[in-house]
Amino acid sequence: MYNKKIKIGKTAIATVISALLAPQTFAQTNELAEVEKVEKVEVMGYKQAYRGNVAIKDLPQAVAVISAQELNNMGISNFQTALSLDSSLSRQNNFGGLWESFAIRGFSGDENLPSAYLINGFSAGRGFSGLRDTSNIESIEVLKGPASALYGRGEPGGTVNIMTKKPQFEQQGYIKLSAGDDAYQRLEGDYTSGITDDVAFRINGSHEDSESFRDTIESKKTAITPSVFARLGDATTLTYEFEYVDQEIPFDRGIPVLPGVNIARETFLGEPSDGPMKVEAIGHQLTLQHQINADWFVSFGGGYRDSSLEGYSSEIELSPGRQLLYVDGETVSRQRRYRDYDAKDASLRVELNGSFEALGTKHNILIGADGYDYELHSRQERWRTAWGSGDTTYSVNGDNPVYGQTSPETSPTQDNLEEQNAYGIYLQDQMLLSERVNLLIGVRFDKFEQDITNNFDGNTVSQSASEVNPRIGLSYQVDDGITLYSNYAEGFRPNSGADTNNNAFEAEKSESVEAGIKWSLFNDVFSGTVALFKTEKSNILTADPINSGFSVALGKAESSGVELDSRFNLTENTVLDIGYTYIDAHTVNEMTNPDWGVNIAANSQLINVPKHTLNMSLIHYTEIADKLLQFGAHTLSVSDRLGETIDPDYELPSYTIVNVFGTLNVNERITIQANIENLFDEAYFANSYSALWTMPGQPRRIKASISYNF
Repeated sequence: MYNKKIKIGKTAIATVISALLAPQTFAQTNELAEVEKVEKVEVMGYKQAYRGNVAIKDLPQAVAVISAQELNNMGISNFQTALSLDSSLSRQNNFGGLWESFAIRGFSGDENLPSAYLINGFSAGRGFSGLRDTSNIESIEVLKGPASALYGRGEPGGTVNIMTKKPQFEQQGYIKLSAGDDAYQRLEGDYTSGITDDVAFRINGSHEDSESFRDTIESKKTAITPSVFARLGDATTLTYEFEYVDQEIPFDRGIPVLPGVNIARETFLGEPSDGPMKVEAIGHQLTLQHQINADWFVSFGGGYRDSSLEGYSSEIELSPGRQLLYVDGETVSRQRRYRDYDAKDASLRVELNGSFEALGTKHNILIGADGYDYELHSRQERWRTAWGSGDTTYSVNGDNPVYGQTSPETSPTQDNLEEQNAYGIYLQDQMLLSERVNLLIGVRFDKFEQDITNNFDGNTVSQSASEVNPRIGLSYQVDDGITLYSNYAEGFRPNSGADTNNNAFEAEKSESVEAGIKWSLFNDVFSGTVALFKTEKSNILTADPINSGFSVALGKAESSGVELDSRFNLTENTVLDIGYTYIDAHTVNEMTNPDWGVNIAANSQLINVPKHTLNMSLIHYTEIADKLLQFGAHTLSVSDRLGETIDPDYELPSYTIVNVFGTLNVNERITIQANIENLFDEAYFANSYSALWTMPGQPRRIKASISYNF
């Protein structure tokens, strides 16, 4: 069924043989050690934003850390795939493969925009930066549950924060070459060193060029991320990080999955002559930090990101009255689009944190303020057949598409300028009431303003809102290895964009509660977290199934469930990680949309959110002929999921995929690695927008790499 393309000729062989080190020398092999390492970044003078002086393990919430070592083991090179290592995250529709989109504990935000996440505490989800590369990721923190009173505008299911690799004064680096099925080729490198006793720099990045199991699909991406760290005095440091992204990715909506229609999973129903969608992004981050005294610390940060997405696409027509596939089961009607999105996002942040004792209680204080100015210019053009005409213009046969048709001329359908301005002020106090009891209290005030201008008629729709969101958490240490915790928070997230009538959406609001237990037993042989959670959110959006690219209000939704993250050190050389999440995410109210006249009943499941997700990873370390060998496997099992918002009968079937890897340190400098993704060649669907736009998952793929450490 799969038309797999393998290019292992002289060039690829030379690529695999001639190269250079795996980044494992930078990462810890134990996740707990990775958490400790992240916390100790402060030794270099860099303190994480929104963290204050409270360690991850002391937060009254569930937290998972995905390390650079885990990403390297699995051969993962993009952020979206990396998130599949955590069972609380589920893959959502990713806009034809052009951006990251995920739900955390069942909630995903707006399906027509990239998912919100942070890089070093700065927003990276606003705008269009393509698929984020992993070459400069030190770790990915998944802070689960309510934290709105601290992080502000985000999903109540949790916050994902990427920590990037920071400059080091000791010289180290690697260069790595990879090749594999589907003409996959990748060059990745990282180098850091001190320039003077007080200034260090780092540069890392990658270039990737690959075909796909999907016919005619070829993609390219380049990411370069240099950074500089400087000590400006005994107590003051400055960190600057730059990011350049250039990607070319064809727009691919997948295949129709309808009764009586059997279209091969590799079949591309777009138009290769459209060329790729082009994504470009430039980002800056600047952080100035100063230690006032032994107990108090102040930091200032600023970020700016300029991103764009532009190109043509030919997409399967969603409107039933225009889609001939419903008539004869083989003719796929298509529409043609042109998109030009440009986004500018500037943000600032200042924080003061420290500790003091009063009346026998130790207070860990965090006081901060942040704000952003975001501008999005979105322009669309479209051509489509007339409703009910039976027109076969620009259609293709689903079993044997013939490419190269004359492209119809598109006409403007949308030209909007959205401007957002927001600021927030937050205060958090984590109090050590006794040796065993911690109480966390936080509050945040947000002010938000939004203007959406329709450039066709010059009309502007404006709205503003302000919110105060509290947070409270309590933890009790039963003994040295077991801690009970609970928390409650209210949240607020502005909705971007407007509906088809250019009406702005009200902001989302949420209430969340969580309770759980953390443990670390038998000298860290067995550790983990179990959490129970429930969140209700109002004014949520879903994709408009008729007017592609637009959203509609869905009303209220609720998500509840249980979550397990655990680690077993089976032996000194064998580690087993198990993560499981049960989620029941559904609508609360009944809704009928007047635009497409479809009723969505109360208790309808949310799209692309499985009830059951299981993650298991096993890694073993050994030696062969005095050479370090590590090998392991990762298993992901996902249950049935709703595949279309307006059709409760359309479900994506469950699947289980197994990935395996092996890494051999030939000597101190050279490492070779092999990865097999989807070992048993499981046929599955990764995500869906509708039954007509369903994305098949990656079949079996073999990759090999060689790396050199210096």
